[in-house]
Amino acid sequence: MQIELIETFLDLCETRSFNRSADRLGVTQSTVSGRIRALESLLGRRLFTRSRAGTDLTTEGLRFEPHARSLRHGWTEALHATRDGGLAAATMRIGIQNDLVGGHFSGLIADFRAAMPDTAFFFEADYSVQMCSDLVTGAADFAILFSPRIHPDLHFETLGEVTYRMVSTAADRLAAVDPATYILANYAPAFAQSHAALHPGLTAASLSIGQNAAMVALLRALGGAAYVLGQSADDLLRDRLCRPVADAPPIPQTIFAGVNMRHRHRSPQRRLMQILRRHFGTQPPAPRTRGRQAECFRPSPEGDGD
Repeated sequence: MQIELIETFLDLCETRSFNRSADRLGVTQSTVSGRIRALESLLGRRLFTRSRAGTDLTTEGLRFEPHARSLRHGWTEALHATRDGGLAAATMRIGIQNDLVGGHFSGLIADFRAAMPDTAFFFEADYSVQMCSDLVTGAADFAILFSPRIHPDLHFETLGEVTYRMVSTAADRLAAVDPATYILANYAPAFAQSHAALHPGLTAASLSIGQNAAMVALLRALGGAAYVLGQSADDLLRDRLCRPVADAPPIPQTIFAGVNMRHRHRSPQRRLMQILRRHFGTQPPAPRTRGRQAECFRPSPEGDGD
């Protein structure tokens, strides 16, 4: 099976748009469609349905998705194992919450690679449910996520938090926010609970989204009001597309690190956890020492985004 088919399938699972996947993969839309048809032919199952409402996974597509992730992971490990020269001593697959792929992400990659130069890293942006499942099955080695799933095989630690703020294209006070144009954020269960307690009159919105980047795109295209990450709020205000809803309380979202219990005390996982504690401010910076180790723990600039 060609790995391009798997890569295209997984990208389309994320974007739910043939046009967006074509742009992200640097190919034409017809190429994306052809790859999906080829994969469906190989499996003998239809993986996506297309309608005016968009592109959705079929039941068979939903069942195939975790296996596709494992296939891609296995292919990546195979490439590293057969690479000439500069062989990586290990491979770490790390899941990261979609909304943290931004300022946090680039800083973390730099710190991880400085601390573990002989390790090949495979990062994947995802949602908490899938990341917890991957930790249980062993498809992932580490996860940075919003919503821990209580499981006897999983261990979680609190790292810090990000903050979401309400902005609007038309209102600067809660009383002026129109429920008909309000876009309900569903970033995580804890966020949803806080939102419901603060704004019970806005929970029946007709449009809801669970990703910060998609929320920002909707605000830019449709207007209205919604909660977005702090950095995204600053960007929208700077571009004069939105104004802050001054009396809407910000909603914090806790960030957790997760590992499988059987890997909790392994050196790579412990090192990653130490970097994350310093990155998110739950552990003070270590004194500088000579050599590469001093680079490993420099604090990354705080920044939220998707």
